[in-house]
Amino acid sequence: MELTLTSPTVLFPAISLLFLAYTNRFLHLSALVRKLHSDWLLGHEPAVRAQVDNLRRRIELIRWCQAVGLFSLIGCLASLLSLLIDQTVPALWLFILSAFAMAASLMLALWEVIISGGALNIYLNQMSHPHADRDHDQPR
Repeated sequence: MELTLTSPTVLFPAISLLFLAYTNRFLHLSALVRKLHSDWLLGHEPAVRAQVDNLRRRIELIRWCQAVGLFSLIGCLASLLSLLIDQTVPALWLFILSAFAMAASLMLALWEVIISGGALNIYLNQMSHPHADRDHDQPR
């Protein structure tokens, strides 16, 4: 396989779009946390407390998505710079590392999407079993 200057640049648009998606999800979760905080201050709803754990996991996952995505971008840049100074072997390894970092970032994003359904299920369960809130309120 021959690595050219265009190879690492292929990941740049994908990484940019991923960061836009991650930032949008993070901003949405931030707004949701603020709303849940005001709901909690008003009534200490059990569903709000159940949402907090879910939101903590999701925010942490999005932060990891962003961090690993940044690592992918840095790897692409390092690969590109290595190619510019005719260091093809390090460039290839850096590009491969970048691709794996991007795949890891996508897997973390998939995990976050999967558990985001859990947030909705908390409210759906509360509406299906309105008296179960009192049982959920008890410490475990």
